[in-house]
Amino acid sequence: MRIGLLAQQTDTHIETIRYYEKQGLLPEPQRDTANFRVYQAQHVERLNFIRQCRLLDLSLEEIRQLLEVKDTPAASCDAVNQVVDEHIHHVQQRIQELQGLAEKLQHIRGQCQTAQAAARCGILQELSQPVSAQDKAELSRETHLK
Repeated sequence: MRIGLLAQQTDTHIETIRYYEKQGLLPEPQRDTANFRVYQAQHVERLNFIRQCRLLDLSLEEIRQLLEVKDTPAASCDAVNQVVDEHIHHVQQRIQELQGLAEKLQHIRGQCQTAQAAARCGILQELSQPVSAQDKAELSRETHLK
């Protein structure tokens, strides 16, 4: 099958398929006599696997690690458990960060209780304040998905 049919069968954009190929997540397909890519059932299965992983917000590196184990059927799944356990930890951290963000937003929202002129809007005034040292640290912190 050609890339358009693969894209249709897996509900994936053509550009995304090519990106996964470039990243080494999807094996390079064979080419026909006209030099068109020819995909097989293994590409559909692997692309579905990648898409399921992305739905779980796994990074490309995490997916790569899972695929390495998947490509070695006799290997132990300890590495899979480790990747998933670490991802659960990252998700739990992100939940805490989002809860903190919600609290900050609620605080900011409390600065403007009634509609008034923008010049007197407490939210806009709060957002115009210098960034605190703590907020700077949060802005510079990296996440596992970069």
